[in-house]
Amino acid sequence: MSKKVLIVEDEIFVALEIEQIVEDAGFTVQAIAADRDAALADAHDCDIALVDLNLRDGPTGPQIGMELSARHGVRVIYVTANPAQIGGASVAALGVITKPFRPHSIAAALLLAAEEEPELSEADIAGFTPFLPRGSWSGSESRG
Repeated sequence: MSKKVLIVEDEIFVALEIEQIVEDAGFTVQAIAADRDAALADAHDCDIALVDLNLRDGPTGPQIGMELSARHGVRVIYVTANPAQIGGASVAALGVITKPFRPHSIAAALLLAAEEEPELSEADIAGFTPFLPRGSWSGSESRG
């Protein structure tokens, strides 16, 4: 069964590009959300969330990431041009992909988050900065 991914991004063209990358990587897009309310409403049954920080309702991404992780057990990956804004919300996420991103970085981060291919090399995940050592991911809460 394919892992379900929630895309939290308010720029529609960026969201659609990420959606194509997610699908090409073999995952299912649960929904695209542009703000906190939509993200939390669409979080049911999601396994992974790709979360931008600055959304339609302001800089709510860090809080959304924390809520998705705590309430729904979703594995969060931030996708942002401003990683310094994550701050303490990094405790709720696996890592960050910095914009502008490479499609391969998103695909590799999804595979790591899904634990479908944990043996990716550092070159494979270039552009993704993990917050936790890769070996400790298996102990984090996982859905599906």
